[in-house]
Amino acid sequence: MSDAEVLPLVTVLVPCRNEAQFIEGCLDSIVHNDYPETRLQVLVVDGMSSDGTVAIVERFRAAHDCVALIPNPQRITPTALNLGISVARGDFIVWMSAHNHYDLGYIRSCVDWAERSGADNVGGIISAEPRENTLFGRAIVLALAHRFGNGGSKFRTSVPEPVWADTVFGGCYRKSVFAKVGLFNEHLVRGQDFEFNVRVRRAGLRTLLVPTIRSTYFARSKPLDFVRHNWANGVWAVLPFRYTDVIPVSFRHLVPMFFVASIIGSALLGLIVPMVRVVPLLILGAYALATMLASVSIVARQRDVRLLVVMPVVFWLLHITYGLGSLWAAIRSSGALVRRAV
Repeated sequence: MSDAEVLPLVTVLVPCRNEAQFIEGCLDSIVHNDYPETRLQVLVVDGMSSDGTVAIVERFRAAHDCVALIPNPQRITPTALNLGISVARGDFIVWMSAHNHYDLGYIRSCVDWAERSGADNVGGIISAEPRENTLFGRAIVLALAHRFGNGGSKFRTSVPEPVWADTVFGGCYRKSVFAKVGLFNEHLVRGQDFEFNVRVRRAGLRTLLVPTIRSTYFARSKPLDFVRHNWANGVWAVLPFRYTDVIPVSFRHLVPMFFVASIIGSALLGLIVPMVRVVPLLILGAYALATMLASVSIVARQRDVRLLVVMPVVFWLLHITYGLGSLWAAIRSSGALVRRAV
């Protein structure tokens, strides 16, 4: 009996919008991933792209029968995922990002580990590469891979062996998971993966992180793009509380907000209570020391002294803009959160 006759059918979901720069490489890494095309259903769910993405996908459709294109008028990721799930034929449903290239064997390993371990969701490690090969771009990917930068996210920092985890990047889900847990929350423009995996855990299902399953993400490399992205991520670390009955983020996602709020709050209090004026300086001093220690450790590994200047800037931009975004969202949502609480 051939491979194609015994392997489970796998549906791959690729939500995208204006991804002409990356979609070809992504799809190429999926259809040539050492998983028979006859056992693949690749659904590219496009959010009304205007940059040539659709033309690239159409070329793949012509060359590969397993590839299909689904329009997504709502233009957001959770809607794209739900559209794909509604027509998925696979025994497993794998969420794969248009920003990523996937290592050979990624799909097969996800399926193998799911069948071997009994996991309901399997994912791997994501490593970042800069979209532009600049010093600042390198610093960003180094920060995202460092525990101080990402708050200890296991799928970014890696683990020595497979472990049960709270969430993974993307994920390879058994189709039965969606019958038990429901679909992705379409109120959540971002953060829908973590919130969904919270519901997965609450249903008694398990997520396995396997370090040998790997993909490469192409991170934003320009300072302004980086700041905007972090601000939006910070906002969507808090807004999900308005739209779900579960705790939709981990504590690590809220640490930057508490950090920024402590600085601003103590500074304002210091206007009234003089003895408090030293507190924001102590907080900033402690953070500056931690930033420098993390930067020195990176410089020592990379053997590039130029990073000693750039890394602290990247860490500050990463944490401060994220924290400000979360704080803004918390203030904006305070009324709605109080109403939900009562």
